[in-house]
Amino acid sequence: MSDNTNSNQPPSQAPFVIACGDEGVQLNHGRRLAFLGAGLRLDGFEQALVALQATLASYQDRDGALRLVANEENAYIKKTYDLNDFDEANASMQQHLQVLADRYGLLYAGILPFADPLDLEHGVKGHMVRPKGVHIANKICLTIAGGETTYHLGHYLISADWVSKADDALVKQVIDTQIAFYEGLAKRPLPIILETNGDLDPALVAANQEKLHRLGYAADA
Repeated sequence: MSDNTNSNQPPSQAPFVIACGDEGVQLNHGRRLAFLGAGLRLDGFEQALVALQATLASYQDRDGALRLVANEENAYIKKTYDLNDFDEANASMQQHLQVLADRYGLLYAGILPFADPLDLEHGVKGHMVRPKGVHIANKICLTIAGGETTYHLGHYLISADWVSKADDALVKQVIDTQIAFYEGLAKRPLPIILETNGDLDPALVAANQEKLHRLGYAADA
């Protein structure tokens, strides 16, 4: 498995990007921090974002500005906004994420297409790689060490890199909402694994892992 960041910069220098955990989202340049719908109408996202920014403050030598990207064919946005089709969902997600970015001081980078990797704004590059109209993930992966460092088409992704900086109730609220949605897409319970690879401060990684274990999430890396 190779790092999902394809550039001349070291992986640790790739920009942090908040994106949906849809298994088709692939960043060729950028480190994905995954939240369902990129945080749109996700209860607790604002507080989780504060905890995430506090976590990322441990990095001293990189661009700490968080990017925000939309992606085509987002099932959560279509359902949440009660839209007729994915053309409406694509347009709606972009409009709402631009507002969200302005509200929280994030950098909106654009939308990831079902096409060759696309250079977006603010140094982000990526695309969608799952089949159109089909969800094929069979696991849920929680990242705890600084976002997604390897790309797995078979995983829905959830950022838990921030959980050591948040209270238990918020962690449960934000993570359980996402798990419930992804298991609804899969129409079955899904195993949960942790991605422990990354360059986040090891003390924070250990604290994230301990909290997830204590709250009953997967213990396996």
